[in-house]
Amino acid sequence: MAEGPGADDAAALGQGTRVYAGDRNMITVTPGAARQIRIAAAQADAVELRLRLAARRDTDGALHYAMGFDNARNDDIALVSGEIALVVSPQHSGLLEGMTLDFVEFEPGDFRFIFINPNDVATAVDPKPAGCGGCGCKHSGGA
Repeated sequence: MAEGPGADDAAALGQGTRVYAGDRNMITVTPGAARQIRIAAAQADAVELRLRLAARRDTDGALHYAMGFDNARNDDIALVSGEIALVVSPQHSGLLEGMTLDFVEFEPGDFRFIFINPNDVATAVDPKPAGCGGCGCKHSGGA
């Protein structure tokens, strides 16, 4: 996905899209997660798309995550982490601020994306796996 849209081409992202240029990353993508995202993008013929991340908080306070390949839309926040082009809706940015996306082996042969998020008290003890773990599709992880 390094060849895809980056922070330098804000004009190509869509009118109203904001490019995140803070001193620290809003979202950190680990090298293992970046590698798996690139594999998933190639398999889905989505190399030119960004990885969209989203989160929602249930009434009980639990965070649930979703991710999938997408283009930036008006008012989205575009950023790059670990050479992965990301996009986040402003309505989800507060829940994702400071989050780390990783890809780990839970048990032998069982690899999954996990969300390590300072905004989610549950991840301090047990990071939330994302969906099926292999494809980076729009399955949500969580409780």
